[in-house]
Amino acid sequence: MVYASPRPWIQEEIQNDSVSTDMGLVVCERDFAYCPRNPEKTVLYGVVAGQLETFLERQNRRDRHVPRFVERELRAFLDCGILARGFLKIHCDTCGKDRLLAFSCKGRAFCPSCGGRRMADTAAHLVDRVFPEVPVRQWVLSVPFDLRYRLAYDANLLTEVLGIFVQVVFGALRRRARLRSGDRRIRCGAVTFVQRFGDALNPAHNRRHNLGPNLSTPVHKYGNVSTKPLDATG
Repeated sequence: MVYASPRPWIQEEIQNDSVSTDMGLVVCERDFAYCPRNPEKTVLYGVVAGQLETFLERQNRRDRHVPRFVERELRAFLDCGILARGFLKIHCDTCGKDRLLAFSCKGRAFCPSCGGRRMADTAAHLVDRVFPEVPVRQWVLSVPFDLRYRLAYDANLLTEVLGIFVQVVFGALRRRARLRSGDRRIRCGAVTFVQRFGDALNPAHNRRHNLGPNLSTPVHKYGNVSTKPLDATG
């Protein structure tokens, strides 16, 4: 089986009876069996492959053209994981077997395989390299339905709304921290993710998820910082 992990300790856990390559891949056949995901056999792939051209033509006739980036995303999804569209040949010196690994589309919106991999990699990066070892709180901004479609297509407005949202959250955290410590040199940090549609692919399900450590960070002289946890209420 082939693993591609940016985290070395994961490779260490599966290093027994395996071969590590310069590409960061670990190939092992003793405890695992390689199973291609065969996307062309899934229901989603069948629906997109069978209906995409009809959908695009119908939208053009109605003068409601599909944005080019949406069409590119859908067409790239049809090539993702398909050996005929390109692949990487991997060889294991231990077992002597060769495997073909199809290229992925690396899409950000539609492909469940690439989206799931990016989600797992991003979560691991935040946990391992960004957030300190403290509780993390989530704030969710849900806007009225009349604004959701506008925000889905207006990047400038979306940026302004996110800025206001983060300012309000950070302001509340700073006020709580000052009441507890009396220190006015407070800094906050967070990561925001934009959820553009729900499980039914409905763009009206438009939310912003803000993740941040549940603590305050007073900044002292010479750049030194210290963290203080906030209580779970408020």
